[in-house]
Amino acid sequence: MALPPVDHPLSETEAESAFGDMLDGKPSEEEIAQFLSDLSDRGERAEEITGAARAMRQRLIPIEAPANAIDVCGTGGDGHHTLNVSTAVSLVVAACGVPVAKHGNRAASSKSGAADTLEALGLDMDAAGRTAEHTLREIGICFLFAKNHHPAMARIQPIRQKLGKRTIFNLMGPLSNPARVRRQLIGIARPAYVPIYANAMARLGTERTFIVSGDEGLDELSLDQGNEIADVQGREVLMRRVRAEEAGLPHAPVEAIRGGDAEHNARALQALLMGAPGPYRDAVVFNAAGALMVAGEAECWEEGAEEAAEALDKGLAKALLECWIAAAK
Repeated sequence: MALPPVDHPLSETEAESAFGDMLDGKPSEEEIAQFLSDLSDRGERAEEITGAARAMRQRLIPIEAPANAIDVCGTGGDGHHTLNVSTAVSLVVAACGVPVAKHGNRAASSKSGAADTLEALGLDMDAAGRTAEHTLREIGICFLFAKNHHPAMARIQPIRQKLGKRTIFNLMGPLSNPARVRRQLIGIARPAYVPIYANAMARLGTERTFIVSGDEGLDELSLDQGNEIADVQGREVLMRRVRAEEAGLPHAPVEAIRGGDAEHNARALQALLMGAPGPYRDAVVFNAAGALMVAGEAECWEEGAEEAAEALDKGLAKALLECWIAAAK
C-alpha cells in the first residue's frame, strides 16, 4: 500500500485516505516514517490536518459526555518543560461548574505529562479510565487516557519515537477527543500555525474553540509576551492578540513556571490548590479565563480570571480533586 507523495498539497479526502491506511496498518513502517517526515519538512496544510483528524475520529473508542463538556489541552512539544498548566486549568474550570473531558497522555517530550502528574497526586489512572463516564457525569471531570481510546495509534507510536521529530500526530490529540466535545481551549507550540490549525478546526466543526500560542512557542497562554489566538465559532475564524493584563494579571517569564518530574509538578499543583500565589497560579487563572469564555461562562478575560481565582480561593478546585480521587476506584 503506497502512500501519496507530499510534494504537492493533499486534499482533505486524500489525507483522510492516507491516514486511514496508516492507522489500519497497511503501509510499511518505513513508508509511514518517510511520509510523516516529508510532510513535517514541507509543513502541514489545514486540509491535511482535517483529513488526518477525520481518520483518527473514525477509529477512536468514544464515551458519552454532557453536551456542554469542554476540553483544555496543549499539543505539547514546546520544549519549555513548564508545570502542568492545562491539568490545573481542568480542575479549576470543572470546579466552576463546567464539565471537563480532559484528553491526555504520559510525557513524550516533557518530564511530566498530565497522566504522570495526576497519578503522583493520587489518581488511579486505570480506575479513572474505567469510571470516566461516571465521574464526568457526577463530578464534572474525567481523564481520557489516549492509549485507551486510540488503539490504532499503537503501531504509530514507535515510528514517531524513532523519528524523534515533531509530526502531524503532535497536532492530532486535541482534534480527536473521545468525548467529542464541541468547545475547547487548545494550545499549540507554533504561533505561525494558529490560523492553519484554526482553519482545520473550522472544517471539522465546533461551537467555539480558542486556538492559542505564546509568542515564545508556548502551547498555552503565556504570561511573558503576547499570544496569538484564533477564536473559532462554527466556520468563522477571528484572529486576535491577547496579553496577560487583559485578564488583570502581571507578566512573568516562562522560567517562572518551569516544571520538573511528576513528583515536583504534583507538589506545585497541590500548593496551587492550597492557595499558593505566584506565576503558576497566574498562568492557570489566565488559561482558565479563556476556557470559561469558550464555555460561555464568562464574557471577558477579566471576568473569567475572577471566577477562576474564586474557585481556587474557596478551595473548590482542591475539593473537586479529592472527590475525583475518591470516586475513581
